[in-house]
Amino acid sequence: MNKRKPLVIGHRGAAGEAPENTLASFALAAAQGAEGIELDIHISKDGEIVVCHDHTLDRTTNGSGLICEHNWQDIRQLDAGAWFADNYRGERVPLLREVFKMLPPNFLINVEVKHAYEGRLEQELLAYLRASGRMEDVVISSFDHQCIRRLKLAEPEVKVGLLYAANLFDHAAYARQADIDVYSLHPYYQTIAEPDVTGAAAAGLATYPYTVNREEDFARLTMDGVTGIITDYPGRLRAFLEGNQ
Repeated sequence: MNKRKPLVIGHRGAAGEAPENTLASFALAAAQGAEGIELDIHISKDGEIVVCHDHTLDRTTNGSGLICEHNWQDIRQLDAGAWFADNYRGERVPLLREVFKMLPPNFLINVEVKHAYEGRLEQELLAYLRASGRMEDVVISSFDHQCIRRLKLAEPEVKVGLLYAANLFDHAAYARQADIDVYSLHPYYQTIAEPDVTGAAAAGLATYPYTVNREEDFARLTMDGVTGIITDYPGRLRAFLEGNQ
């Protein structure tokens, strides 16, 4: 390996080995040598920023229904770990502020906005980041690129990334169409190759492909020169990188 090592970024924490988007999963990712994590957010009925991938509680908790129709006091009572393994029974759905409190400064936190909720989530997220003093640690990404544009226009200091699965002709050129200062590209890993990474770097764009779990893909993307790799198995990626210095 003759390229700079990519950052190890845990997808929903260490989602291959712990219940996704829980404090246990984020702690495991950090313990395994991750330098950042990716997580997903929604907003509760009473305006709390809730860390969960799905719009509903059904898949990853013992609750049901839309997150946005439940108050936080109800959500916090749910079990978000038993579905994954019995030894994680009792893990709960965290708030974004709890994740920030657990992780040290300068640890990359890629916050994926799943839905804007008519602007409510955007407002709460920016208010929280401004008060946190950790704006520099955060990259906000979303498949909703209009949401990303609104966030950047509302808060020029925030770093934003475009999340996508399209096999684009020119990745950097697409970012320029947003007419804002895009910080990073977050493509599905099979849709980006070395010329795309080189073009992005020349345009000043970081590249964080998702979700990469096989060693052969670790090798290819490292040689391609990506900025970071988002993986369900941060320990495996760390071991691969240390074994191929």
